[in-house]
Amino acid sequence: MQEEQPVKPANIANIVATNQGLLPLTMEKPFAEPLSVDQVEELMSAGVIIVDTRSSPEFGVGHIPGAYHAHLSSPEFEQRVGWVTPLDTPLILVTNDEEEAQRAIYNMAFIALDGRVTGYLDGGMDAWMGAGKAMATLPQMDVFALRDRLSVNGLQVLDVREDDEYDEGHIEAARNLSFKLIPTQLDSLELNPHVPTAITCATGKRSSTAASLLLREGFSELYNITGGMAAWESADFDVVF
Repeated sequence: MQEEQPVKPANIANIVATNQGLLPLTMEKPFAEPLSVDQVEELMSAGVIIVDTRSSPEFGVGHIPGAYHAHLSSPEFEQRVGWVTPLDTPLILVTNDEEEAQRAIYNMAFIALDGRVTGYLDGGMDAWMGAGKAMATLPQMDVFALRDRLSVNGLQVLDVREDDEYDEGHIEAARNLSFKLIPTQLDSLELNPHVPTAITCATGKRSSTAASLLLREGFSELYNITGGMAAWESADFDVVF
C-alpha cells in the first residue's frame, strides 16, 4: 500500500529552485523594514496580506481583520507561513517588536520566503489600536468550558492535527483536517460557518493558525481551545480512537 506523501509548502518550487541555484541567494542578512499604520493600510488595499506572529492569546485578544496567524515560537513557523498563505503574495509581519520582526524574516529566509516580506508594522498592535483602526478577535476556550458546551448544545469541533495524531486519540465529536489542508480541502468537511466551532490541536498553536483561516472563510463564531488535546487529556476527559 502506497504511503501518503507529506503536504508540501505552497512555495516548494521556490525552495527547490533556490537549493538548485536557479534562484539567487541573498548573501546579506534579510532585513524587515518598519511600516507605519497608514502604509500598512495602503498596502493592504493593494492586496498585501498580514501575517501575525504573536502568541495565540495575543492574537485572540485583538488582531488586524483578515490576518493569518503563525506563532513565531512554533518549531515550524516558517513552514506554517508557507503552507497557509497564498503563493508569492507579498506580506507584512505583525510582531511585538523589531527584534521579533527581524527574527521572523531571518527564519523565513531558510525556505525562500523572505523575499515576500514587505516589512513589519512599526509599533505593532499598540500602534494599530492607537490609530483607532478596526480589530478582530478570536475567543479562547479552555477544555472545561469545551466539555460543558459539548454536553449542553450543538458545537462543531475541528481537530487540525495530522491524521496519525488524531488516530491516537481525539474528542468524540471532532472531525479531522490538518491545518495545512484547510486552504484546499475545507469544503470536504461540510462544516456550517454559522454554527459555533471549536478548533483544537495538540497545544493551541496550530488551532489558532487554522482559526485565522476559517475567519477569512466567514466562520462567524470560532473558539481556539487553549492547551489543546494535551490539556484535554491532562483533565482526564474521554477520548476515542
